[in-house]
Parts: sequence; structure tokens; C-alpha cells
Amino acid sequence: MPESSGDLFEIIATTRSMRRLKPDPVPPELIRKILEAGTAAPSGGNMQRWRFLVVTDPNVKQAVGTYYKRAWDEVVYPRYSAGDPAPGTSPERFRRMLDAAQYLADHIHEAPVWILPCMAGATPSRTAGSSIYPAVQNMLLAARALGLGATLTTLYLTFEKEVESALGLPADVHSYALLPIGYPIGPFGPVRRVPLAEVVYRDRWGQQYPP
Repeated sequence: MPESSGDLFEIIATTRSMRRLKPDPVPPELIRKILEAGTAAPSGGNMQRWRFLVVTDPNVKQAVGTYYKRAWDEVVYPRYSAGDPAPGTSPERFRRMLDAAQYLADHIHEAPVWILPCMAGATPSRTAGSSIYPAVQNMLLAARALGLGATLTTLYLTFEKEVESALGLPADVHSYALLPIGYPIGPFGPVRRVPLAEVVYRDRWGQQYPP
């Protein structure tokens, strides 16, 4: 079983996107812990309007996975493969990331558990997102702490209406992400990011943050 961790900063520093997942079943009690971590997150006014759809049905995953694969093949892969590597990433490392993303597109339906965070509201917005994405990050960190791999993906939203129909969502409920969860193929972290000096300013935009 992959190594779990109890140190918060180690968890943060090693919670990278795990796109290669084993199809082995995940104990329900671990998924419950992940969901409890999600519901411990803050939300606007503490209204807790989030809802979480846990998907294990192979037929549902196959149907949604078909749209995910189409989004990757037709839209996302052409854009990424024609562009520059992500900041702070070498071409070789970027290629490995694309290979992992390709694997996910080919095998996402095999991930044993999906969690889709949802909220009601006709038009998803940044304000609404502020009340759902903290829960998503909590769940990603909880998965890492339990030795489970996961990633946040929104590729399927290219076919939002078709996917939400396959998931049986009411007309006024929208999903904000898909988290495939399972035991990882390969080790965790560390994450690789650009230095703070390249992304942090002080007091005014463009004013250097002290080292």
C-alpha cells in the first residue's frame, strides 16, 4: 500500500496530480474520510450548499469517460501538444505529464471511485467556486494523507450537458470538477513550481516581494 503521511506541509508538498491509478477497490471508510474532509472546508456564510456525487457504477463511468476521452483527443491534447511546457517544467518533464494525462483519458473509467463536487445555481461563477474549491482541495489533501492518488480535472465540461445528463443531475445543479481516486501507480511528489519571486508581489502589482 502507498505510504500515507500525517505531516500537513509534507502532504501539501507531495500532493501532485496522480493520473495513473490502479483499478483496485478502495475501502468505503477511506472514501468517507475524504468526504468528511471536504465538508470540513469553509463556504460562503457557512451555507454548505455543496453536494458530492460518488460514482462507482462502471456503466456511468464508461459513459462519462467516453466524453472525457473525446474532450482530451479533440480539444485539450492538440492545444497542449502545440504549446510551450508549463512554467518551470522542462520539455522532457512536460512530455511525461502529457503521457500521464493521456493515460488518464484512456483509463479514467477504470479508477475505482469518482467524486464530483456539485452546487445548485443556474450559472457557475467565481463566487460560487469560492464555496466549492476549498472542499476539493481538502479532499485532495485527505486522499494524499491516506495514501490514495487523485487529481482535479474539468476536461469533461467540454461536454457539460451530455455528462450531467449521464450523471442524472437536476437541471439547476452543476458539477465543478471530477476527482478520480484510487491507489497510485508510482510514487507521490514532490510538486514542482516556479519560485515565489516570479508569482508574488507586495502591496502593489509588480512590486517585488522580498526574498
